[in-house]
Amino acid sequence: MSDRQPKLHELLLEQLAELNLTQIAADYRETLDEGARKNSSMLEVLSTLISSEITARRQRALQRRILLAKLPKMKTLAEYQFGFPKKIPKQKITRLFDCEFVEQHQSAVLIGPTGVGKTHLLTALGYIACERGLTVRFTRVIDMINRLTAAQMNGTLQQTLKVYTKPSLLLLDELGYLPIDKRGADLLFQIVTARYETGSIVITTNRPFRDWGRIFDLDNTLATAMIDRLMHHGEAIVIQGTSFRMKDSTPDE
Repeated sequence: MSDRQPKLHELLLEQLAELNLTQIAADYRETLDEGARKNSSMLEVLSTLISSEITARRQRALQRRILLAKLPKMKTLAEYQFGFPKKIPKQKITRLFDCEFVEQHQSAVLIGPTGVGKTHLLTALGYIACERGLTVRFTRVIDMINRLTAAQMNGTLQQTLKVYTKPSLLLLDELGYLPIDKRGADLLFQIVTARYETGSIVITTNRPFRDWGRIFDLDNTLATAMIDRLMHHGEAIVIQGTSFRMKDSTPDE
């Protein structure tokens, strides 16, 4: 019997590998031993092994979603200091984190000056959405436009557009920090239009809507059309205050 065990062990590992049951392969010996010590039934042992496999697969899937999302260093909603901004609609922000707006293909625009934590909130939302099983893509607006511009020039625009139109949630950071030329504005508008009523967008910006025409090469018509699509099934969330990064600084004497 003892001579057969190594062969049975090897055969079992091969079968588990073929079925891609990697966690069960890693845990089964320890789980069987633990079950024998506790006098557990075979059904209980099997349930334990299956549960560990499911947990491991869910964790691997989460890590894949986070990797594909291109999220910055992890931030959480709990870390955000709601007491710092002068004025912030906390309920509106926390409501975003239930991610129901994504299922309804709605959008949001976080508007506020530099340093009030817009990117923090956007990043934290991305991680929560990934945890809820949603596909996410995070990018600075200017980085997306640069990539789309390059794709348009080398003939791969349609393929590259899918990077930003396929995910359930598109997170666009820092709209308005750098000027956008006519080509870039048109490409951004393509993304917004393609996702209109089919996918959610959350944008951070330091510019109120009345200034968006200045962002897009003085194209007020395009700015109005973009705002109209974003706000038809969305809301503006305005944060007021001064830069969090400057709160501990002291003026020069």
